Amino acid sequence: MSQKAVLQQPKTEQKTPAYAWVVLFALYMATLASPLNLFKLPPVMTIIVDKFKLTASQSGDLMSIFSIMGFVLAIPAGYILRRFGIKLTGLVSVAAVMIGSAVGALATTSRMLYVGRFIEGVGMGLIMVAAPLAISLWFPAEKRALPTGLWASSVGIGNIVTLVLAPTMAVAYGWQAVWWAGAGFSALAFVLFAILFRLPNKEEMWEAPAPAAVAEEKPPSLLKGMANSSFWMISIAFGCYNLVVMAMCSFLPTFLEVERHYSRTFENGVLMNASAVTAFIMLASIFAGPAGGRISDRLGKRKMMVLIPYILMTLTFVLPFTVTGWMIPTYMLVFGIVGGPLAPVLLASVPEVAPSPALIGIGMSVAAVGQNLGMYIGPALFIRIQAATHSWAVAGYWMIPICILGIVATCLIKVR
Repeated sequence: MSQKAVLQQPKTEQKTPAYAWVVLFALYMATLASPLNLFKLPPVMTIIVDKFKLTASQSGDLMSIFSIMGFVLAIPAGYILRRFGIKLTGLVSVAAVMIGSAVGALATTSRMLYVGRFIEGVGMGLIMVAAPLAISLWFPAEKRALPTGLWASSVGIGNIVTLVLAPTMAVAYGWQAVWWAGAGFSALAFVLFAILFRLPNKEEMWEAPAPAAVAEEKPPSLLKGMANSSFWMISIAFGCYNLVVMAMCSFLPTFLEVERHYSRTFENGVLMNASAVTAFIMLASIFAGPAGGRISDRLGKRKMMVLIPYILMTLTFVLPFTVTGWMIPTYMLVFGIVGGPLAPVLLASVPEVAPSPALIGIGMSVAAVGQNLGMYIGPALFIRIQAATHSWAVAGYWMIPICILGIVATCLIKVR
């Protein structure tokens, strides 16, 4: 069934079809390929810097380049989805990640490594628009934040896996093994998505995503969709969140190695392993994200479940590069808990602020602009501030006004 046909189905009871959870698994695996490969760099950053003789700013750029195609493709992704459908777009996404990781594994120069990261980013740019749209087709609005939260936890899982495994793998087998492992997982995700993913049939539709008058229209106007101020406020709030989280997760392992003398492997235990301790952020967020989505569903309030965590997360930026001893892993857990609900609840808000269901895809694209722009700016900006001020703490303090901008944007979202 084509995506257009799905959008024209009549209303049925608002009950989640059993196969929706199979589709969610397929989307999860396809999406996981992107963060798994995005976050494989930070835990081996010091190795890559030494191998390719990179400067501090170049190391930030190597992390950021992954997200260039994310915001370049964000708006066109809506048209790509309508033209080729969710399934083909998802397959192209995972294939791009697989190919880019293989190119990186074969890199003998920093330029080739940059090219591989750039190609990988094409995949993330597409799947981050396609997956939320697919979730909105399979799950009713009042039950959507939980599956969105579960799906969004793929970012945390991808980070945790690479933070825990990549340094030891790189030391034992060389950094290229990390890139080949990323390519191998992407190949597996490609096969699973090809086999398991499909759009809902008539009996599985939970509601008519558009009234008859809308369903008979031509494809929605890009200008009409982009004129929705709430789409842009979600985009800004989401972008600020991704900026600060990417900045932190990209360089905390390096900070702990260089400044706190944590080890690269587990020879001194888990709590003295730089990457494993950093992984506590995402370990906490993979539970906090779905929990925040569930609470948001039960209370029927989206904005509150963004504002409260955002404010708490902002306050934590007073601490990250000043705490010592047992306070370091504690800080990581707190940061992950307070920030975890932001992504799933913001994404679950997009369908609810759309003037019509036909504009949801454009709304997801606008949100993806902010997401990927934040991911692009975060690592490059943070490490340049650190290099200019020679202070990790000052670079952390600069994240506070960025969070405040995200809080203001959240207040302006016209959502319950």
